Amino acid sequence: MPNFICPNCGDRSVSTERTAGFRSQARGCPKCGFGFLFELLDDYYPAPTAAFFTLDREGRLIATGRGARELTGLGELDVIGRPVGEVLGLEFENGDDHVGTALEWGVRVLGKPVVVNAEGDRPEPAVADIFPAYDDDGGLLLVLTPRQAGATETE
Repeated sequence: MPNFICPNCGDRSVSTERTAGFRSQARGCPKCGFGFLFELLDDYYPAPTAAFFTLDREGRLIATGRGARELTGLGELDVIGRPVGEVLGLEFENGDDHVGTALEWGVRVLGKPVVVNAEGDRPEPAVADIFPAYDDDGGLLLVLTPRQAGATETE
């Protein structure tokens, strides 16, 4: 059975169906009522401090979830419709663009160290987990977990 995660509240659920009943509409979150869930190919448990961001197929933010304001200081109305690179200023090691790779190839990217410079705020070290949407709309779920300065990826 597929595992699902809500980009708004982080609730995990399991279901045999990817849609809501007989309609082709995506499943919504049974806990908070958010309009759609991301399907996970593997079981995934976000850290309690993880911040959730939802992107469209062009890399623009379409929703923020649990932990986003705590990590960035920005609310949903501050970021909706803006490119993720402009808003979060993600700096991956070696200048890689893991968000672009996930959007282009539709692949998961897990455990990538990143520095978040939200709107020019102080740099925050984090670990990025990126999940593609397995539907016709495309897009991504970006999960950023803050890490302590000097911590390794496995800590």
